[in-house]
Amino acid sequence: MNHRENLLRCVRFERPDTIPMIFLINPACWQHYPHDALQELMEAHPYLFPGFRASPTYTPEFSSVQRKDAPYLDPWGCVWHTSEDGITGVVTEHPLADWAAFEGYEAPDPDVTDGLNPIDWAAVRDALANDRASGRLAQASLRHGHTFLQLSDIRGYQGLMYDMADEEPRLRRLIAMLEEFNLAVVERCIAAGAEWMSYPDDLGMQVGPMIPPKYFRKYITPSYRRLMQPALDAGCVVHMHSDGDIRLLVDDMVVSGVEVVNLQDRVNGIDWIAGRLAGQVCIDLDIDRQEVTVNGRPEDIDALIREEVSKLGRREGGLMMIYGLYPGVPLANAAALMDAMERYASFFSQ
Repeated sequence: MNHRENLLRCVRFERPDTIPMIFLINPACWQHYPHDALQELMEAHPYLFPGFRASPTYTPEFSSVQRKDAPYLDPWGCVWHTSEDGITGVVTEHPLADWAAFEGYEAPDPDVTDGLNPIDWAAVRDALANDRASGRLAQASLRHGHTFLQLSDIRGYQGLMYDMADEEPRLRRLIAMLEEFNLAVVERCIAAGAEWMSYPDDLGMQVGPMIPPKYFRKYITPSYRRLMQPALDAGCVVHMHSDGDIRLLVDDMVVSGVEVVNLQDRVNGIDWIAGRLAGQVCIDLDIDRQEVTVNGRPEDIDALIREEVSKLGRREGGLMMIYGLYPGVPLANAAALMDAMERYASFFSQ
């Protein structure tokens, strides 16, 4: 079966041929590893990099928030800085650090921006149509950090927490403004032909969520539900991503209509994920980037992937896996992980 059918069968627990696997190489890696070595690994793993061919002239592209010594003013008025090309920076200047600036503050125009970068909706339509024509699922997404992180970037994290605790009335107005913009982006993605809508918004820390569950339910979940409803109405797969420990928030996320939950493995706990989510909702597992793949041996990496597949997967489906390679991981470990992802992709179909 093609990519589209295999992915849909995985989400719907309808016996996919293989476990969908994605291996992403962060743009900063091309400054830390030999280009030929990275490309040799990619060519040697066609399941992860279908159709890839090495190029001696490959040049990585850095997004607007990944350029060293080039502060970026985004459409919401947030200023981003990064210390290394290819690594997404942080917001260092918040447009509403003082609520006095709220009067006259306006949302960007969704006809020309996704909230972070300029967008050409005609090009989006063409890209989604090409995906469908090529046997791939037409996938679209809100920008990373569309709601909670965006509020934190606009107000500053501490200011936002005080606003929620104090029931600051202007916060409700800001959330409504943000939601209206995000909804317009979602509607344009659906009109452009999206069959899958992603809603990435980091909510977790190393231990526990960044937002108390009671505030998440009060201020964020209702907006999530309204943003996801058009996608659900259109029959799109609804995918939610969050880094960090989100165990206290997962129930509210799933109630919002999420069909696929992308969460980190060892931060949340493989056994916890198995007990709470496996077989109930499709798991898009974010493979460890902190310990095993950085400091472990190749055999440790193989054992990790085998454990995750055997505990979280089902012959019926419901498991996909993703890994992001960043500088600092030995290339031998990257190779071992690629090998393991390709090996265990067919774990239930052998």
